Amino acid sequence: MRSPTQIVALDVEPLDIPLHVPFGISGGSQAMANNVLVTVELADGTRGYGEAAPLPPYNGETQVMALAALNTTQDWLPGRDAADWRALAVEFFGKGGAGCGSAQCALEMALLDAVTRRRGEPMWKFFGGVSTTLETDMTVTTGTEAEAAEAARAIRARGIRMIKVKVGGAAGPAGDLARVAAIHAAAPDAPLILDGNARLSRAAASELVSGLKSAGIKPALLEQWLAKDDLAGAAALIVESGWKTAADETACTAADARKIAAAKAAHFVNIKLMKSGIIAALDLATAARAAGLGLMIGGNVESILAMSVSASFAAGIGGFGFADLDTPLFMASNPFDGGFTLEGGMISVAHIAAGHGVTPRM
Repeated sequence: MRSPTQIVALDVEPLDIPLHVPFGISGGSQAMANNVLVTVELADGTRGYGEAAPLPPYNGETQVMALAALNTTQDWLPGRDAADWRALAVEFFGKGGAGCGSAQCALEMALLDAVTRRRGEPMWKFFGGVSTTLETDMTVTTGTEAEAAEAARAIRARGIRMIKVKVGGAAGPAGDLARVAAIHAAAPDAPLILDGNARLSRAAASELVSGLKSAGIKPALLEQWLAKDDLAGAAALIVESGWKTAADETACTAADARKIAAAKAAHFVNIKLMKSGIIAALDLATAARAAGLGLMIGGNVESILAMSVSASFAAGIGGFGFADLDTPLFMASNPFDGGFTLEGGMISVAHIAAGHGVTPRM
């Protein structure tokens, strides 16, 4: 007799969602979320859903890469037991997931969703049940000074308190300073997270710090301004600025967290499930806490599906000082039902009864 959690079908398909405006970071921009949807069906009819959200300007991963990695599972995953999702995730890592973190994340997400849905257990409870709410920021992507000010006003009109600003673009420190100053003038009470996506040089970072201080602007957080391997520079930036910093591209594994802490190179680590998957994110969170680092939750250009998993992850574990789960707000359409609710900047997953609570619209 086969187990009710035996995998009987697996579907992998492109998930293309247009954006209201291109989502620009220092490494480039994306006009559409070119993601991947994974569906796992169990013997009892339960379905679990996962999303891969590769972001080429962030780490070079593409939809083609994610599709290729995930399609290899068709040869070996059907017939296996989803209850062994951790072992299956490790197996996939050795068969292609290691080369595409977003694909690894999507498979783990779909398997875990199927298992927790069948048990009638919400993911936020699976991850610990510490909380069901957290506060997200919203991002001002790359663009002009005028566009930045307009975006800041729109964010505050939504009732979102904290604003994240992409810096490190082609306009250089002077252009970044002008954009940040325009945002600060438009929303003077908004805490600012300045995210460089590892594109600022040490000289540019120093110039921008000096300019911000001269303008009387004190950011709430500097996120990954320098190259991912420049731990010494990151530590020096903390001393020079006197401000809190977060590691993103630098922090992908538990070992990374220990290196960051030893080098005193950041105060927080930005955990993104798309970097290496859910299991690696759990390990990273545990190691970061043990090393005395604070936690931030973020993501790529993800729909409500993946973002609801990240919200459940962070709320369930608890203790996250910053949350950047805003990309569903950038999407011009939503092909799903369910997921977290948002009131102002406050995310809630309390109503989700099983899994991540998101299902595709048929």
